[in-house]
Amino acid sequence: MTHGFGERADLDTLRERAVALRRAGHSLRRIRDELKVFNNDLLNQLVRGEPPPEPTKHPRARDDLRAKARELRLQGWTYDRIQLELGCSKSSVSLWVRDLPRPERRDPTEQAKLAAAKRWEHELAARDEKRRRTKAAAAAEIGALSERDLFLTGVALYWAEGGKDKPYARRENVEFVNSDSGVIRIFLAWLDLLGVERERLRCRVMIHATGDIAGAERHWADIVGLDVSMLQRTTIKRHNPKTVRKNVGDNYRGCLVVKVLRGAELYRRIEGWWCGIVGAATSTD
Repeated sequence: MTHGFGERADLDTLRERAVALRRAGHSLRRIRDELKVFNNDLLNQLVRGEPPPEPTKHPRARDDLRAKARELRLQGWTYDRIQLELGCSKSSVSLWVRDLPRPERRDPTEQAKLAAAKRWEHELAARDEKRRRTKAAAAAEIGALSERDLFLTGVALYWAEGGKDKPYARRENVEFVNSDSGVIRIFLAWLDLLGVERERLRCRVMIHATGDIAGAERHWADIVGLDVSMLQRTTIKRHNPKTVRKNVGDNYRGCLVVKVLRGAELYRRIEGWWCGIVGAATSTD
């Protein structure tokens, strides 16, 4: 025996316990778990001659068991699995489901692929949860922004993403373009901090012709707090069929262009602020 009881007396003791559990109304599955006997043949030997528990003899209960057995068989379960799950005899299972098609035997390679796919799904879910927790913890570290925090953030953001003057083309204008609604919100909050009136702003959408133009206009108008009719004429970008675009789908909203009227003086101050940040960050004093 592989069970570990070894001696005949131990087998008899095991049978006595199994019979007592069976007579107490336990299913084969519960007896298996209680006695730690996971060999189906041995388990059946231990309870041989003992009738099924009373609940399974009730006509309604038998009907329910039969229906459940057929449901499990259609899901591809084997007789042994159904027997242990429902706590009934294997002959009953055979009688209930013999008219149903036999489950297809899966190719071992296919089974291995399915198992690997399930493991990978679990791994991806764990990674996503870890990623979510890291982001949440990082967001909590920021806390409230002071006016100086927002001021410095806005200067750096504009210098990274905004339009800039060139020696070969004087463009002392404040114009900001971005596809990230969070970035646009920060830029607008920064302009509010600087005292730039919303009346001085001109906004327009830039989007590929294949995008949801009307949806993008509504999206950006809500971000800025304008009626759609207040947006300037949308710029439609024609798609080059030779280019494989990845910014597609329902979440694609194009970009928003925000221009500040009479912004030359503000631009010069932005450039000066940026030079001040660079100088302070690189100073050896």
